[in-house]
Amino acid sequence: MKPQKRDNLWAPWRLEYIHKKKLSDACPFCTALKQKPSVKNLVLYKDASVAVIMNKFPYNPYHLLVIPRAHAADLGDLPAEVSARLAKCVQKAYEAVREVVRFDGANIGINLGTAAGAGIPGHLHWHIVPRWNSDTNFMPILAETKAIPTHNAKVYESLSKVFDSFADRMAED
Repeated sequence: MKPQKRDNLWAPWRLEYIHKKKLSDACPFCTALKQKPSVKNLVLYKDASVAVIMNKFPYNPYHLLVIPRAHAADLGDLPAEVSARLAKCVQKAYEAVREVVRFDGANIGINLGTAAGAGIPGHLHWHIVPRWNSDTNFMPILAETKAIPTHNAKVYESLSKVFDSFADRMAED
């Protein structure tokens, strides 16, 4: 019997996720926000109450996370003014990513608690996940593998140009 041809999907950056060990109890968002925004920490924007970070292990390219600066696990833990600022930041971040890349739709939402799928349940974060009609395939279903067609460093480079002026967007009424 002749062996079947096999194609390999190379995604070496995923190995970090597969072998990830919990090195500390430190919140990765809080840790990243102590640093200057960079491609290394994937922080695109931060102000006194909110921040925008790229997802280190994205569902799709241009997958953003909008987070409160305060470490909070529940919506009720946020002051009303921070909740309002987060809503505005989600809207403005969605508009910014839409300017950089054309997509057919998006998922925007939050997972509250581990049972709901929150990967970092101790720090609230909203997902903005662009979607493309042509990106549906069998890999996630049959092979439990998601093909990400570009690297986060390239995405960061393209988004940083728009996020350089994000403070102006957030100041708009």
